[in-house]
Amino acid sequence: MMKTMRLWFACVFGLALSMVFGWSYGFFAILLPTFIIARADHFNVSLINQMVLGIVWVSLEVNFISGFLQPYPWLMTVAVAILFMSKCIAMTKPSGYLFGFTGLLVGSIALNFMSYPGFDSEEFTLTLWVSALAIYPICGLAYYLFSEPEREAKLEQSQQTNVAVQHDHIGVLRQTAMGWTISMLAFLIFQFGDLSDSVSAQASIFIVLTPMTFIGSMAAAKIRISGTLLGCVAGMAIQLGLSSWANNGLLFLMAFAIAVGFFAWLLALGGVKGGLGFSAMSALSVPLTTAFQPGQQDAFFAIIYRFSSITFTVVLTSLAIWFVHCVLVRVIKA
Repeated sequence: MMKTMRLWFACVFGLALSMVFGWSYGFFAILLPTFIIARADHFNVSLINQMVLGIVWVSLEVNFISGFLQPYPWLMTVAVAILFMSKCIAMTKPSGYLFGFTGLLVGSIALNFMSYPGFDSEEFTLTLWVSALAIYPICGLAYYLFSEPEREAKLEQSQQTNVAVQHDHIGVLRQTAMGWTISMLAFLIFQFGDLSDSVSAQASIFIVLTPMTFIGSMAAAKIRISGTLLGCVAGMAIQLGLSSWANNGLLFLMAFAIAVGFFAWLLALGGVKGGLGFSAMSALSVPLTTAFQPGQQDAFFAIIYRFSSITFTVVLTSLAIWFVHCVLVRVIKA
């Protein structure tokens, strides 16, 4: 129950901050703290530091690559390949998984955005940094207001310390190769295609890739599509329900809070239901914080486009993962 309340509070407070300060990419302030809270039942500074450091460091790397190597496509491709390889290697280690995953996801999105001439990379980078730093107060308040009972917190810590880590060097090598190959394919496709409005589809590639295994990725693909459908339906319900009252920021925030409550409950359950909850949260948050402008532009068609693009991307990603898996099993043998 407390975990559900923490997740709900983080989502609503993140949206409120983005509305008050007018952040262009408010979904970062919603989803980044949620990702942290879903992984820990107590305030974990090292986990937050890992995510914030990963975001700040990869944004500096991407700005350097785009600023100096964009006129030289071949050199830029080599630099991105080295960047993605370092993130994939970090993901194979428990102590660096969040650093690597955050760098891979944010770095890929930033490289796609910065390939467009009219894109303001400074605004994007500053908004990203502010959203990352906002994780500390959002998570701190969430854990303070809705803290776990002392006995449950100690039990969770003892369970975490007793987990044995098994090392399969061939499996780690295959996971790294698969992650790097799919990441580079995504980079090349989004560089050549005019896909600036497909940030959710691009993020879906790495969410499906997160398990770093063939079986896990196939399961993640099904969860991603189902969760996206739930989030899109909730987004349409908010817009249709508010109708002409969408200009009222308080009503908009209350409608979002009601819709996200169910997804927070799913995410708190973990497992398959947790994956459904997070996918639904992202599908709900991204269009309502980017495409939706009360009184000027609705998000109805943006939501439909988002669901279709995510479904299409997840299917193609699954096929690519299957093909790469079959090749790696034959090439990298025990």
